[in-house]
Amino acid sequence: MSEPSIFTRILTGEIPSEIIAQTDRLFAIRDIAPQAPVHLLVIPKTQEYRDVVALAAGDPALLAELVAFAAQLAEEHCDGQFRLIFNTGAAAGQTVFHVHAHILGGGLAEGTLGG
Repeated sequence: MSEPSIFTRILTGEIPSEIIAQTDRLFAIRDIAPQAPVHLLVIPKTQEYRDVVALAAGDPALLAELVAFAAQLAEEHCDGQFRLIFNTGAAAGQTVFHVHAHILGGGLAEGTLGG
């Protein structure tokens, strides 16, 4: 059994944070180091999955719920225009190995991560 992740510790109230929305299987918080005017994290309540690849293989329905929940939050917080980012692996910037998605929106600068 692994140690509880920082996200699990936030969910249980051990670490203070404002949970801005939640469902039976997901919750959302604001990123503590925002990279955009709107920077939210969407996190499964289970820490069973290390990254999005593991989540897609182990529970594709939960991944679909996560994406739908992210879209709902983006509609509420940034008019439905957003980037949804999953960092997978330390070299890609993942620092917490409990799968989570970053919602970035709210007037991102032109030319950043274009495409």
